Amino acid sequence: MARYAGHVQVATTQWQGVRRGVTVTAACSVSDDPATVLVCLNASNEANAIFEQSGSFALNALAGHHQALAKALAGFERLPVDQRFALADWVQLATGAPVLADALVAFDCRLLEIKRMGTHMVLFGQVVAMHFGPDNPPLIYLDRAFHAL
Repeated sequence: MARYAGHVQVATTQWQGVRRGVTVTAACSVSDDPATVLVCLNASNEANAIFEQSGSFALNALAGHHQALAKALAGFERLPVDQRFALADWVQLATGAPVLADALVAFDCRLLEIKRMGTHMVLFGQVVAMHFGPDNPPLIYLDRAFHAL
């Protein structure tokens, strides 16, 4: 899978004052009508249960200048949650999930369904709001490294 290039995105949610952000490459569009996206998260990480509890998430597409944020939310530097989120500016749209202010695009979603597949859970979300940030080169993950296109 290291040879499979993927657009780096951040899945975020918030529940009862607790925020969670996870760096992912396994996310994509599912349907145009209704507008639906999916994101795959590691089910063995107990902290990811918050996505189901909250009933919502945002999928934020990262740009090349977001490498530090991608690393932090991937847990590479083991920063506390507040320090991870302090690396960027966040806004809220319809669901209350954190939306990256300068994401290439962010999809604010109501959780429709969760499917468990092997080590992961696949979250399906209906897009209820969108946010468009500045037009920048996207951040890609390939050969175990980040690259800007």
